[in-house]
Amino acid sequence: MPAFSFEALDAQGQTRKGLMEADTAKSARSLLRAQALVPLSVEPVQTGQSRDGAPAGLGQRLFTRPVLGASALAIWTRQLAGLVASGLPLERALSALSEEADDERQRHLVAALRSEVNAGAPFARALAQHPREFSDIYCAVIGAGEHSGNLGLVLERLADDLEERQALQAKLMGAALYPAIVTLIAIAIVLFLVSYVVPQVASVFAGTKRALPFLTVAMLAVSAAVRSYGWLMLIAVVLIAIGARWALAIEHFRQKFDAAWLNLPLVGKLARGYNAARFASTLAMLASAGVPILKALQAAAETLNNRALRADALDALVLVREGAPLASALAQKKRFPGLLAMFARLGEQTGQLPVMLQRAATQLSNDVQRRAMQLATILEPLLIVAMGLIVMLIVLAVLLPIIQLNQFVK
Repeated sequence: MPAFSFEALDAQGQTRKGLMEADTAKSARSLLRAQALVPLSVEPVQTGQSRDGAPAGLGQRLFTRPVLGASALAIWTRQLAGLVASGLPLERALSALSEEADDERQRHLVAALRSEVNAGAPFARALAQHPREFSDIYCAVIGAGEHSGNLGLVLERLADDLEERQALQAKLMGAALYPAIVTLIAIAIVLFLVSYVVPQVASVFAGTKRALPFLTVAMLAVSAAVRSYGWLMLIAVVLIAIGARWALAIEHFRQKFDAAWLNLPLVGKLARGYNAARFASTLAMLASAGVPILKALQAAAETLNNRALRADALDALVLVREGAPLASALAQKKRFPGLLAMFARLGEQTGQLPVMLQRAATQLSNDVQRRAMQLATILEPLLIVAMGLIVMLIVLAVLLPIIQLNQFVK
């Protein structure tokens, strides 16, 4: 039964807003009048779709943020898991979440899901109608939970996975935040010194007949280039960024770029470990939910941001389809860490593949966090030293003519 949002007046003239279910908008107005309410507006609840049921347009997708962000989705999944695990029917759990939602768009989204479930649709199918909010993997896990009759347990594992992924991303962002801030401040300071301070000080010596030191001449040339061609440089940087983004949209070029990225000394290992941890965690979650291994491999491969690793995962899928063990298929792909194939082999030998894959994901995540913190610890003093050296060169370029003039006067 469709859900409608309404605005109506009660007997005291107070405005009341809410959600209700009815066959049509006309039926919803009749129900409001039966409750001694005067309907002002009755609109169908729409989330991620246009009013005629078609998918939302490009403009709507670009200028409206998703109802459930990454953190909100993890919290919502945890709340739903708690209600379902306590024995509450899914329809009543969704109704409770709809009533407790603070955000109106979230309330409408949950009401739309509840309407679909009341109409007899599986929960996974109801989620799949809102692709901006719920990924294919999310829907696949929910569908497997419904199929096996363990929806509450599957929701708990899904919430755990979402929270672990958020924690890993937050730690990586925290490790990269300080170096990024230092770099931006250093660039701003250097540009200010080169474009404003150096010309002001150097103009004092413009009338002298003596030749300026080489460092001062070089710094003045850099300053003149920044002031004269600064906007052109900025436009060139923007065009290069746009061109790189366009080139990365080409699958063949993107795969080669990602393969080269994995070979870099420090960030390559970070990228390999992060993607492998995400792959192992997703595969473990899907396998424990009862998803067939081939379908689980396909879904887990789609979570990989690195296209080279994604191609290796899809190649491993082909090998498994042909009858090869998962561990052997992963071991043939050298881009994946050997730890992943080792834990997969132990899981296949002991019959506890999901457990072993989750242990591999945890170990890989811990290793990524350790490497990220080490890299941040190394970068912080290096950036400070580099900034100090650049500022020292600028200061010397300014002071050398003064020292030279002082010696000439003596």
